[in-house]
Amino acid sequence: MDSYTGYYAGLRSLDNSLVVGHAEHGWMERTVNLDSTRAKIQPLQWYHLKLLAYGCEIVAEASSGAQGSLASSALSEKDCVVSGRVGLRSYAAGGVWKNVTVRPATREDLTAMLARTVTTEKTAALASPATNQERYRVGTPADQRARQPFSRTTNAQSIDSLRLFPLSKPAKATVRGSVILTSPTLFVQDSSGGVSVPHPSAPPLKIGDEVEVSGEVHPGDFSSSLAHATVQVLWAHSPVPAASVTASQAASGAFDANFVELEGTLRSKSYGPDNTLLFDLDSGPQTFRAITNRGRGDALFNNVKLNSLLRLRGICVVNAAYTRNLTPFVLLLRSADDLKVLAGPPWWNTGNLIATLVGVIALAFVGIFLYGRIENWRLRAVMEERERLAHEMHDTLAQSFAGIGFQLEAVRNGIPAELPVAHHQLDLASDLVKHSHEEARRSIAMLRPEPLLAGNLLTALESCARQMVEGGAVKIVATCSGEPRPVPLRIADTLYRIGQEAIANAVSHADPNKITISFEYEENLVHLLLADDGKGFAESENLRGFGLRGMRKRASSISAAVKIESAIGQGTRVQIAAPLPPRMTLFSWSNLLRKYLMESTHAQGFGQ
Repeated sequence: MDSYTGYYAGLRSLDNSLVVGHAEHGWMERTVNLDSTRAKIQPLQWYHLKLLAYGCEIVAEASSGAQGSLASSALSEKDCVVSGRVGLRSYAAGGVWKNVTVRPATREDLTAMLARTVTTEKTAALASPATNQERYRVGTPADQRARQPFSRTTNAQSIDSLRLFPLSKPAKATVRGSVILTSPTLFVQDSSGGVSVPHPSAPPLKIGDEVEVSGEVHPGDFSSSLAHATVQVLWAHSPVPAASVTASQAASGAFDANFVELEGTLRSKSYGPDNTLLFDLDSGPQTFRAITNRGRGDALFNNVKLNSLLRLRGICVVNAAYTRNLTPFVLLLRSADDLKVLAGPPWWNTGNLIATLVGVIALAFVGIFLYGRIENWRLRAVMEERERLAHEMHDTLAQSFAGIGFQLEAVRNGIPAELPVAHHQLDLASDLVKHSHEEARRSIAMLRPEPLLAGNLLTALESCARQMVEGGAVKIVATCSGEPRPVPLRIADTLYRIGQEAIANAVSHADPNKITISFEYEENLVHLLLADDGKGFAESENLRGFGLRGMRKRASSISAAVKIESAIGQGTRVQIAAPLPPRMTLFSWSNLLRKYLMESTHAQGFGQ
């Protein structure tokens, strides 16, 4: 057989039977009761059991070496299971096996076994060969509680048959089974089902005891109960194994009063009445409740977490006295050991997701902060290097120009006036040196970052412009509108360099009377306008100049837009719109990080 389908044979002391049957997702028995004149199956005896399967013929034999042959039984099917595995099981009997042998059957074996069948049910007595037998001993020695003599009834019936009793008048019945729960209610189970025994007259019992229960039958829809019952201990053996079921199967009532095992997800837990612990669970769409006594369960109750996957073993009960019509069924756990945590709660629960989101946001803010600090340190290092270069140029190049101009002036003064050509050449050389000296001074002024670091951006550009037009008649007008806000050092430095270049171009080439410097602040933008009323130029001729290309390159490094408008005789307007970092909010950090990464990419491209 496999786990669900196949054939079986066994000895049962409950009704002195050799049982042959078909397993089809359950046990369909074909029971052969032994003749009362023959030896009956007794506990603590060894029996020989033989099961033969050949084709679709199933034959079973049982015998006792001390008492002779007992019975045999045959089963024939049209469509049968033709292959599978062989297994042994002691079900609610505490049986012990020895000398188990499995070998292929032959037609001669089948013919010999069928030839010994003498009844209409194909039942016969025989003794199995010692080489092809399975020996089965029913029962194990009883413990100290069961050593007193007791009388065993012969009219015990299966627990499942109690539901067939009439409801009109009480009737008494006797059943045999294994104890599966002792408190708060006694539950007894045999191979056909389970029964509850409330408030019995019984000696101390433990899980696994084989008992005989006699009482008043109260049939139910799914299971029955025995009231005013008397319990006798027959013997002790291992507890009944749990039947593995699903929550939907348990909710159907088919396993009422049976010892089952199932899995579920813990949704809530609480302390219940009468010193109990309550666990509310679900498995798919089906909800149920598990109840256990506190005892050692307090530690488990405190440690198990909600949304954990649990495996539970207990008595399945659909009685409204336990369910209180809140769940389809309740599991009565025998102890905390019947609850096992298979897996903790998933990490993607609400609390963990919120904590992860907060952690990611915090890390993003820290990353942005560190990135900003690193950028500021880098820009300060660049400015310090520019300042060093400015000082070097001032101390070398500018002073050299001044010295050359002084020497040319001295040479000119020493040449007689009768040499006008030499005087003219020296005057040109002196003018060229002066012009170069002025250009060196302008370059030094552009390299030095002190004006930008000392004040705000508008003040720095205004100061730069006044230095360039010092001693001339050019008027400088500086205005600001909007709410001024801090500008990152990298953006401020870039705007300052663009403004320096635009002012220098206006002073050197446009011959203006007025230069206007205007800043306008918006929510996430700063607008810089540099305008002059000079000669202007034709855009098609000058937009490819080195100075204009440099301004556009610098603007692209901070994702700024540049617009240059000029016409001959109408002056020039240079407009720059630079984005500013948004004010820090819970939802702006991602856009800010993306912007910084883009600016970093542009800056690297500009540096290359």
